[in-house]
Formats: sequence, C-alpha cells, structure tokens
Amino acid sequence: MTLSVLEPAAPAAEPVVTSRVSLVGRTRAGLGDALAEIGVPEKERRMRVGQLWNWIYHYGVRDFSAMTTIGKGLRAALGERFTLDLPEVTAEQVSTDGTRKWLIRMASTGPRDRGAEIECVYIPEVDRGTLCVSSQVGCTLTCTFCHTGTQRLVRNLTCEEIVAQLMVARDRLGDFPNRSKPDGAFVPNDGGRFVSNIVFMGMGEPLYNFDGVRDAIDVISDNEGLSLGRRRITVSTSGVVPQIGPLGHEMGTMLAISLHAVRDELRNELVPLNKKYPIAELLEACRTYPGVSNAKRITFEYVMLKGVNDSDADARELVRLLKGIPAKINLIPFNPWPGTKYECSDWDRIERFSEIVFRAGYASPVRTPRGRDILAACGQLKSETEKLSARARLLLDQDEAAAAAVAAE
Repeated sequence: MTLSVLEPAAPAAEPVVTSRVSLVGRTRAGLGDALAEIGVPEKERRMRVGQLWNWIYHYGVRDFSAMTTIGKGLRAALGERFTLDLPEVTAEQVSTDGTRKWLIRMASTGPRDRGAEIECVYIPEVDRGTLCVSSQVGCTLTCTFCHTGTQRLVRNLTCEEIVAQLMVARDRLGDFPNRSKPDGAFVPNDGGRFVSNIVFMGMGEPLYNFDGVRDAIDVISDNEGLSLGRRRITVSTSGVVPQIGPLGHEMGTMLAISLHAVRDELRNELVPLNKKYPIAELLEACRTYPGVSNAKRITFEYVMLKGVNDSDADARELVRLLKGIPAKINLIPFNPWPGTKYECSDWDRIERFSEIVFRAGYASPVRTPRGRDILAACGQLKSETEKLSARARLLLDQDEAAAAAVAAE
C-alpha cells in the first residue's frame, strides 16, 4: 500500500521565472560573489559570508529578515536581489516501512524551462537516518537491472541542486534548530534518527559530475553549517576508474562500488561501463584508494539476480577477487520494476551466498529492501523529467514555427 502525502502538482500553464535566484546551496565562494554583486566591500565579505553561512545552513532560515545579526540595510539589499527558496516538493510518498520519497522540481531557468525533476529518498532506522541523493537528472550508464538506467541523461545537477536535497529533507523533517515545524513535517518519534548519513546512490553517476559533487560535499561537510562528517558520506560509482583516486584525494568520503558480477562477460551486460573499465582495472583502483583501511573499508554492492549472478561459484569468485582489499559486501535483493526481465534470487540462495562470503572473512549483510511499495528502493528511482522535457520541446517547436511563419509574411 502506498500513502501519498502530497499528490503531484498539476503543471502550470506557464512556469513562473523569478529574476531573483536562491542562495541556498552555494559554496562560501558563491556567497562571496553574491555579496560582491550588491556592493559589499571586499574587506567585509568574509565576515558576512560566515554570518550568511550560519543562518542558511545551521538554522535553515527561509527569510533574510530572520538574520538578526545582520543589519537591516544589508538584509534589504539581499532580499531585493536574492531569495532563500528551496526547490518545490511536487510529490511525497511514504512507504509502509517509513521510507519517504520526494519528487523535487528545481527552479526554472527560463520561460520554456519547467525545472528539472529528480527524486531523493529518506530511510529512517533506529541507529541512523540515511538520505539517498541524486547527482544527475537521469543517467547515462544504462545498467540493465536499474530502473533509473532506462531514463536518458538530461544534465548534471549543480552543487546548489545537490545541497538543496539535504536542505529539503531537513526542512520536511523539521530538523533545523529554533524553527517552527512546517505543515506536514515528519519528526521521528520512534527512536529513529534525522539525517545522519548521506549516500550518493540516487539518480546518476556521481563521478561523471565530479565538480558538482565535490563542491556539494564541501558544503555538506562544513562543520559550521550542515556538519555531516565525510565518514558519514558515501559516494557510489559504477566504476569510473580515472576518478576514483581523485575522489579519495579531494573528497575523502567513503567509497562504494556497484559491482554486481565477477566475470567481465556478465558485467559488460549488467553494467555496460565495464567494457571501458573492466573488473581488474576497477579493483586495482580500489586497492590504491586513498585512505583505504580496515577502519575505512570499501563497500561492494552486489544485487542478487535469480539464476544470473547468485551461484556458489559466483560467491567464491567474489571472495577471490576482493582478496587484499579492506571491504564490506552489501548483498541487495533485486527490487523488481515494471518491464524488467530480472527476478530476485530466492531467499535461501541469498543466505547461502552470504554464508560463503562471511566464512571467507568478509562482512556480508543482506540489505533489507526498503520502500519497494513506492519504487524508492535501490535502483528504482526515475523522475518525470523526460515527459516534462518533451512538453518543453513541443512548446519550443511551436514557438519556432510561429516565429518562422511571422518571418515569412
């Protein structure tokens, strides 16, 4: 059973485009640029950036007038040029297990742009609250078992749009200090946690949006604002080998690898990127990942597909491949989605696979399926952006045709 808290909003006849842009999600340098735009002297900017940073990211304020440590004149100038708006939550679904999925529409950038739409998911657990964020609109990798992979890549998300997903989650969860809870906010009352961990496992391949993800992590991990430590941030990749080393050096986050197969022939089918960066190259990049140790193990994700990759021989080969790599292996029961050709492995087969891996000395937890009833589980995120883009293209074609007709008269 699916409980829809917010029904999808009907698209407006014409999107409203404001000349003011939001400061939410900007880096410190970005806030400095904003202050420069309204004439704040350079010698004063560092202090003002610190003030803005605290109000935006620690307190989550939505109005410049609430920034009581900043003078009225500067607050007015900021309000004339900028906003503190969050992206619009156009739909919210709640699973029977408490998982929440938000469809978020980013700000429009022009009269024919209705705003990119992405999905992010909040998973409440007793010991943590995990937010699964997206890094791209759509995906370019076409992994055959992944629902998101059936949607074409539209574009990378900006740093601001990535950070905004966490800001939306904290706003919806009532997780900012000294603020009244918004209407409909969910506040954990069962021992669960607010957002304590972030995983880049939503829509898109994070390492194909390296700069945007790096800048967003800088904002998210800053201890004077959102304050999520880098050890609580996991970046998952399907195997963009050249960027794995730089990820460790520049971001210092935890690393997860979407492996899913132990033979190149099969992984070429499941994860087509393997044709470019085969398993041996991928695992070598893992062995040399900066900071990897028993205290900072790499997570290998392995989706369990019935009769495809779940044999005892597959389990033993997985153990052999990972020898010498400080690792944890997440076994993921496949989450079916409409139109897929795959089935989930039987439970006794998953348990047998896990036992072989565990006896070889690797932690091999079986990930509890979450949010299946609202298509919020692993590999199931897929927005409506393609449909919106099609409408936008239609409007553009109609406008161009009208302009051509006028020109011909």
